[in-house]
Amino acid sequence: MEEIQSQSEHYRSSSSSASSPASRVPSSNFFYLRKPGSLRQPISFEDSPEWEDTDVDVRVEEGGDSINAATTPVSPSLSKLNSGSLPSPQLPEGAAVARKIAGASVVWKDLTVTIKGKRKYSDKVVKSSNGCALPGTMTVIMGPAKSGKSTLLKAIAGRLHPSAKMYGEVFINGAKTHMPYGSYGFVDRETTLIGSLTVREYLYYSALLQLPGFFCQKKSVVEEAIHAMSLGDYANKLIGGHCYMKGLPSGERRRVSIARELVMRPRILFIDEPLYHLDSVSALLMMVTLKKLASTGCTLIFTIYQSSTEVFGLFDRICLLSNGNTLFFGETLACLQHFSNAGFPCPIMQSPSDHFLRAINTDFDRIIAMCKNWQDDNGDFSSVNMDTAVAIRTLEATYKSSADAAAVETIILRLTEKEGPLLKSKGKASDATRIAVLTWRSLLIMSREWKYYWLRLILYMLLTLCVGTVFSGLGHSLSSVVTRVAAIFVFVSFTSLLSIAGVPALMKEIKIYASEESNQHSGALVFLFGQLLSSIPFLFLISISSINEGLMLAVASLWQNVFWSVLTLVTIHVVMMLAAGYFRIRNELPGPVWTYPLSYIAFHTYSIQGLLENEYLGTNFAVGQVRTISGFQALHSAYDISPSSNSKWENLLVLFLMAVGYRILVFFLLHFRVRKNVSLHRLCQCNRNSTT
Repeated sequence: MEEIQSQSEHYRSSSSSASSPASRVPSSNFFYLRKPGSLRQPISFEDSPEWEDTDVDVRVEEGGDSINAATTPVSPSLSKLNSGSLPSPQLPEGAAVARKIAGASVVWKDLTVTIKGKRKYSDKVVKSSNGCALPGTMTVIMGPAKSGKSTLLKAIAGRLHPSAKMYGEVFINGAKTHMPYGSYGFVDRETTLIGSLTVREYLYYSALLQLPGFFCQKKSVVEEAIHAMSLGDYANKLIGGHCYMKGLPSGERRRVSIARELVMRPRILFIDEPLYHLDSVSALLMMVTLKKLASTGCTLIFTIYQSSTEVFGLFDRICLLSNGNTLFFGETLACLQHFSNAGFPCPIMQSPSDHFLRAINTDFDRIIAMCKNWQDDNGDFSSVNMDTAVAIRTLEATYKSSADAAAVETIILRLTEKEGPLLKSKGKASDATRIAVLTWRSLLIMSREWKYYWLRLILYMLLTLCVGTVFSGLGHSLSSVVTRVAAIFVFVSFTSLLSIAGVPALMKEIKIYASEESNQHSGALVFLFGQLLSSIPFLFLISISSINEGLMLAVASLWQNVFWSVLTLVTIHVVMMLAAGYFRIRNELPGPVWTYPLSYIAFHTYSIQGLLENEYLGTNFAVGQVRTISGFQALHSAYDISPSSNSKWENLLVLFLMAVGYRILVFFLLHFRVRKNVSLHRLCQCNRNSTT
């Protein structure tokens, strides 16, 4: 304790602020001030709404699935937004008023998450965290990198990785139950968007995938989501741009990913790093938009690494983490008071979030080591000479014995002593509807995305032109047989190689599937059928690649990386070319590797055989004046084919079975390999039940 007190006294003397909270009160234009004189009274968590205020009267409108709230609690910090200190965006003329949402209370109690090997110092990523989120409020989980923010958010949402195990309890409206489909939304840190669609098209197709009912009923939901996220000016613009036109800025892209979840009208919305890769202006606009969304009654829980003073003033409650430990939970102003009580008051000219992270981020210890015994023109660096480990221990000990921690336990007890209304699922779109939607959407994407099939078609046309000119004038004599075999081999092999140009587009499609499957918007079988049906018109133009399309999907699903997928496909095609029977007749290939199984699993072999059999079977060549030989005899010395008249149909059957087999392999890879890399909702619900 003597070490802690000495460190605290040192920081008090080196800080530009005074030791008392009253002396560090900034000017009234700072956004995190509620009203003059508010800091004179002790800041308590008891100011938050009680359980009785969060009860809602839920009713379902006739003829629809929309849910309205008779009463919606208002955030106690909304006055900061409506007081005039921060102007709200003006609504366009004729715009509808935001729909009220019946939010839900979320409580987590003694929440601990363990991941083996995740941290060197401990396998506990989150340690005995307590907190709650109320309807109509924004609750932020803040902390430095690798502090457990995203893990805690995913644990509350029930989306932990299978390697993680959760202990503790999560209550929704006072009941220990999972959140059904459609009652909540989750936005990952990085969401893959479809650049070739406009914002309105993207949200409309998302609504068709998520919501049951008729197509015409989804338009109003999409317009509400566009209005809620202030995307009216970008509704008809392509997300990724077109040709020389730029796509949406990063801030608008982030709002589109949030709007995708709003089409379900969720009562709880989880967002992982909503300010990820955003500048200060985009970040402020994002938080103002989320504040408006919270004012409709939705419960918002999100993570943030750092924020400006203006953004910090919009938060209602903050959960401060460091190395998995909860250093504070309560109102934002109470957090400032907490740091002051612990001996680390926030300087006047410093942002609160910067001050918090400066005190609890262990990475600053490296800066202390660099600045030790180092001076500049303005003096020494004593202002940064603070041991973060001591600060973390001080803040944690102060919080555990504070009135804020006791207030959290009190409100958790109030919110869990009786059960509120249970969340209900709004239903899903049928698999047939999803297949039809994905087919039409993929068809639209393929027609607009020139890198998908149009580039490959151009390459095939150039290859055809080159092969046609190089092998022109062959004639139909016996001497042209060997050269014609070479032409067919070159065409089949090079066409398969050039099809690898479609790997980046397929990789993007798999990422879109993974993003949608994580939120249960799609499935492996639905994606597979939709992609297959939508590619049929284009594969008719380049039919030789229809089998190779399945192979590319399988490899891309296996690696989920462009470089390794391209390298693997090139290697496979080179091996297939060697085993195709052109460089050496298949029956003369050394076994067992080259003859069995390589020569029999290479689709080059059956493609070339089918083309040659169609070309030469049933034909005759004159040898001298009186003797003729069949096409099979003429070809036998150059390439191994079957003399049967039905052999070309057998080769077509083998190629068809290969195409089907590759698709089946893709299904299992999507179902197990890709799904393994996204959070599993059902498994997390099982982990949630194993509480201690």
